[in-house]
Amino acid sequence: MRAFTTLNNKTETESLPVMEAFYTLQGEGSHQGKAAYFIRLGGCDVGCTWCDVKESWEVNAHPIIQIDTIVEDALKSVPTGIGGKNNRPLISVITGGEPLMHNLDNLTATLHKAGFLTHIETSGSNPLSGEWNWICLSPKKFKAPLPEILPLANELKIIVYNKSDFIWAEKFAAQVSDNCILFLQPEWSKAAQMTPQIIDYIKQHPQWQLSLQVHKYINIP
Repeated sequence: MRAFTTLNNKTETESLPVMEAFYTLQGEGSHQGKAAYFIRLGGCDVGCTWCDVKESWEVNAHPIIQIDTIVEDALKSVPTGIGGKNNRPLISVITGGEPLMHNLDNLTATLHKAGFLTHIETSGSNPLSGEWNWICLSPKKFKAPLPEILPLANELKIIVYNKSDFIWAEKFAAQVSDNCILFLQPEWSKAAQMTPQIIDYIKQHPQWQLSLQVHKYINIP
């Protein structure tokens, strides 16, 4: 198990707004194709115009659930022998919305006690909390990531909406660690147009890799 990354600076919480939670395959990035339990938290202060889960933005629109219940539901949703204390660890992906709007210390601690690895997908626009086995940082133009989060990222995922995003991507690639994996991912509605351009760019800049939203192609959550 990878060492945890943590930077705690918010008041701890015992419950969180949960839009949805489900067991599926990770569809993008470094862990594409792996089984994972997703916990999508409500609330977002970034507001990407092309966001495909805009219903997650309003924090008060979602039920507030006790963290123990969130993790109990996670364990009930995965096969026996996976995700328990002494069994094979399963990835739990915390996403949103923007999950770092909330203090995630208790959630990640409880998930780890239950035998899960903790991954987060974040824009980095809020201070980091929680203990993480993997941090996927996906900066957005609508609200810049905090500088202190950039060197902690395990992967940098840039959503490419137009050609100017390649220059924007390099700005952040220069600020992450040398071990950070670099991904370019076409925005879904522009995938037909931008994917060929991303492929050409990666051929000229092989430090980057292509990330596709495979879950959308195979029609799973």
